[in-house]
Amino acid sequence: MRSVKGLLTILFIALLSIKGLQAQETAEAVTKADLESVTTNINIVWTIVAAILVFWMQAGFAMVEAGFTRAKNAVNIIMKNLMDFSIGSLAFFMVGFGIMFGATKSGFFGTDFFFMNGIIGSGGGTEWGYTFMIFQTVFAATAATIVSGAMAERTKFTGYLAYSVIICLLIYPIFGKWAWGSLFAETGTGWLEGLSTGGFCDFAGSTVVHSVGGWLALAGAIVLGPRIGKYAPDGTPRAIPGHNITLAALGVFILWMGWFGFNPGSTTTGNGEIGRVAVTTNLAAAAGAIFAMFTAWIKFKKPDASMALNGALAGLVAITAGCYTVTPMGSIVIGIIAGILVVFSVTFIDSVLKVDDPVGAVSVHGVCGLWGTLACGLFNAEKVIGIGDASSGLFYGGGISQLISQFIGAGVAFAWAFGTGLVLFILIKKTIGLRVSKDEELRGLDIDEHGMEAYSGFQVFTNQ
Repeated sequence: MRSVKGLLTILFIALLSIKGLQAQETAEAVTKADLESVTTNINIVWTIVAAILVFWMQAGFAMVEAGFTRAKNAVNIIMKNLMDFSIGSLAFFMVGFGIMFGATKSGFFGTDFFFMNGIIGSGGGTEWGYTFMIFQTVFAATAATIVSGAMAERTKFTGYLAYSVIICLLIYPIFGKWAWGSLFAETGTGWLEGLSTGGFCDFAGSTVVHSVGGWLALAGAIVLGPRIGKYAPDGTPRAIPGHNITLAALGVFILWMGWFGFNPGSTTTGNGEIGRVAVTTNLAAAAGAIFAMFTAWIKFKKPDASMALNGALAGLVAITAGCYTVTPMGSIVIGIIAGILVVFSVTFIDSVLKVDDPVGAVSVHGVCGLWGTLACGLFNAEKVIGIGDASSGLFYGGGISQLISQFIGAGVAFAWAFGTGLVLFILIKKTIGLRVSKDEELRGLDIDEHGMEAYSGFQVFTNQ
């Protein structure tokens, strides 16, 4: 009898032990699942916040462009910035996202032409899918809105709407596929990501967003031609001052703020890395503003406000490619060179190339985006930062492989964006028309295109 009781006691204790172990395992499993859920939600929240900051950059672009142009075209500037985001959102949702991030083996074009295989049809997306999609939408809209500044004050509104659709529908997503195709699904890897010399490095879009937009802007400004009165009969450029530098300055500060979503947000993870990326972003912008000011001071004998403002933007554009992979000191050097470069680029494009770019969009986004992209091949310091086993930048012992990849990617971006831009703008010019009439340009696009004034009762119209 005692042996039976002892056996039952042992079995009871064993059963309690088993239940205890199961309870412990269940608790550990619940804890792990909760941790993963919290991590995912933190990443989603951070990425959405970053997307909102990048969306806010649309206001910055609108203020910069309105301030650097004349009062008689302010309504037109606002309408273009409103519509390129609105049209771009729909075009990117319907087709662009699928081209850019759809699964493909070739690495050239995506195959899922509707987001998540059917938000339009039967499906819906994952929580992360929706989050990633809105984050990429605001980037696509940025590429489109860059173009409007270089083509300001003489472009037909219908022509502007037409090219905004094509940029977000095809031109931006196709190059984005080549450089960023694997960001959403590894099966979507683009061919630039897999270069044998080392994958093309453009963390947040110095080339994918900014240079693509800048080279499209260059093509548009060339096809469109200069504003009336911009060049004297002998070809000498004439200054056409913007009507409100205060607005332009507000726009730059808004853009600077938005860039803390643009670059740190591209990590799509809510961890300590966003602080480091924010630091490199800010240092480059500050260095760009200071050295653009000093360069203009030396060149024009005055610390020109418009050049200093564009210098800050130049530094921001330049650091966008390497914000994750360069050291803080490297970001300062990148910003310094961008600030100097943008001043000489603006004067070269204006005086030598005779291309009328009212806001300096080609210089800020195209030229400084190119510089920032190439700078990754020089300043990438992955090992120093602690994000890799070796550094790929030439100045940090990485050799020239990364620099070669950067030249290839930047060159392809120029050929693609400038080439397709020329074709697109010529087609629009030959069909629905790209430029307003002389009389409309002299009166201002606000009156003729939109039937209203930005400053009703306060504007003084001129024939310049």
